[in-house]
Amino acid sequence: MIDYYEALSGAEQEQVSESIRLLYRQTFLLERTYDRKSKRYQTNPEFYQCNQHLEFIRSYFAIMGIEVVENSQLGLIYIRGEQVVGEKLSKLATLYVLILKLIYDEQMSSVSTSVNVVTTLSEINEKIGSYRLLKRQPSVSDIRRSLAFLKKYQVIEPLDVLEDLDGFSRLVIYPTVNVILMGDDVRALLETFREGEEEDGESEI
Repeated sequence: MIDYYEALSGAEQEQVSESIRLLYRQTFLLERTYDRKSKRYQTNPEFYQCNQHLEFIRSYFAIMGIEVVENSQLGLIYIRGEQVVGEKLSKLATLYVLILKLIYDEQMSSVSTSVNVVTTLSEINEKIGSYRLLKRQPSVSDIRRSLAFLKKYQVIEPLDVLEDLDGFSRLVIYPTVNVILMGDDVRALLETFREGEEEDGESEI
């Protein structure tokens, strides 16, 4: 493993180091991401940079007990394992992940040529309301904070500026959500949240 790294040029070594840092920091790397300026999906050079040295990167993370997974169908490289410790999700961010997965599955069950799905904030809130998951409307600052968190971890990409948030605000749901939760897990967790909300209101998880 060391021989492989030392045989690389200085620029290539920096690429490998950057790929490792990115994966460890954000868990997921997407092959294609949405660019708001050009208003279209673009290939992600960081994905291909990681993919180029994938076997070395897998060996590197394996030392820490972390698995590096490539899902070519979804266009994803991600890490998983007990040693992967992410940030703590607020209840609202967790609910968003659950609802985003439901919306993703619903749209993907129809004829679609893309692994990405677009939804709106109002659609998300309507589903949260239909499942009676929150007793009161979250503040705008809490919504912005939760969406910014999910953007950081490559779960969504807001198509509109977060500062101008309203019900019409559009969000790309990346296929990342598909490896975070399975469909049956979502429904079971939603039921748990609904029961918990009825008992003791909002809390951090």
